[in-house]
Amino acid sequence: MGRPTRRWLVAALALLLAACGPAPRSPDDVRAELLRKLPMTLDDRAGWARDIQAALQAMEIEPSSSNLCAVMAVIEQESGYKADPPVAGLSKIARAEIQRRADRLRLPAFVVAAALDVRSTDGRTYGERIDALRTEQELSALFEEMSDRVPMGRRLLDGFNPIRTGGPMQVRIAFAERHARGYPYPRDGSIRHEVFSRRGGLYFGIKHLLDYPASYRQPLYRFADFNAGWYASRNAAFQRAVHLASGRPVEFDGDLLTPGAAMDAPGSTERALRSMGVVLGIDDATIRAALGKQHQHAFEDTALYRDVFVLAERQAGGPLARARVPDIALRSPKITRQLTTAWFADRVNARWKRCMAR
Repeated sequence: MGRPTRRWLVAALALLLAACGPAPRSPDDVRAELLRKLPMTLDDRAGWARDIQAALQAMEIEPSSSNLCAVMAVIEQESGYKADPPVAGLSKIARAEIQRRADRLRLPAFVVAAALDVRSTDGRTYGERIDALRTEQELSALFEEMSDRVPMGRRLLDGFNPIRTGGPMQVRIAFAERHARGYPYPRDGSIRHEVFSRRGGLYFGIKHLLDYPASYRQPLYRFADFNAGWYASRNAAFQRAVHLASGRPVEFDGDLLTPGAAMDAPGSTERALRSMGVVLGIDDATIRAALGKQHQHAFEDTALYRDVFVLAERQAGGPLARARVPDIALRSPKITRQLTTAWFADRVNARWKRCMAR
């Protein structure tokens, strides 16, 4: 075989291999990387690695180093690798929530006091159990039991569980309930109960973090979305484009459509877009329909998305970013200081970078 022929064969083989892309990682390789990067002091490191890997496999998410580190960075930030993390001042939060509910229902104080003085299933009064609360799972279970067993409990507490996030990644329980289809494990009770387990909390947390297509070039924006909701970072960048194109004030919070807003009561983003209706060549109903895709990747395929960026970039004199961390102040009974989505995303991103360097 002559040299030109050999060179041609080598080049052809190289092109073929490049076209095929990198070979998928073996499960053993993924597990070995997880065990290298999980904290050495962590109890049951093999169990954590198994549950992370199982969740990625169930959703067919690529177990790249970037994705593995993204998962571990969120776990570290949200719970410090605790399946059911303790919350400081939880009893005070619980009593405040009960009192708020009672005030809303105009229930006298003696009714609330009598309810808390009822003996629970473990012999203690519900008031005593509230005072001993340490974790979100304990509070969630306590509210469910009180709703069933305490006089006036259903009126006071039914459908009003103050715990809205849970598990090692602090995923929203409402999100888990909406995405329960395809859950790969036998359920131990409700999806709410599954979220408080390590395997369930990891599965739904990873789904929220990674199981949606996004055009982001940096993981920072997925971390912001984990805090603010799918596509919040893309939507915040779109809101800035709307502001530049229209000259109208717009909030960069990633929420394009005010939930439940009537057609005659649009939010700031929708109002600004309507002011450009003639320029964009679309009516209010078409704008509303496009904004209804705010939680979908398909929003980027709408004429509204494309045309607004064309106008905004003409106004700005150059290309605009397609992702921006939303401007959101975080509010929760568990948060005792001023925090923002940007603070959360930056903290997780720093942890991700340290993980990638290990």
